[in-house]
Amino acid sequence: MPKSVKLGPAADFPNNACHSFNIEGRRIAIYRVADQFFATDAICTHAEADLTHGTLEGYRIICPLHFAEFDIRTGEALTAPAYTDLEIYALRVDEEGWVWIDLPD
Repeated sequence: MPKSVKLGPAADFPNNACHSFNIEGRRIAIYRVADQFFATDAICTHAEADLTHGTLEGYRIICPLHFAEFDIRTGEALTAPAYTDLEIYALRVDEEGWVWIDLPD
């Protein structure tokens, strides 16, 4: 069963921005695009750069180091030099406006 972790109020996450969290030993990036929330690993699968220091363009995060691109909805590596996808995580906003992430066991 996944473990749910409260991240904060949705109002604290502006649109077209990403934030990083250290949760349960994982560095996770939280993105808000068009009032939708997404979560992926925050570390590039190519050279371990912090993706939250990259550029968010629509649903793509661009690594600040070698410019690999990932789809934040699926975690898919879209361009070289990254060939391994990012892990993605389920997010939800509850009725009180809090953002939660579900982490696998």
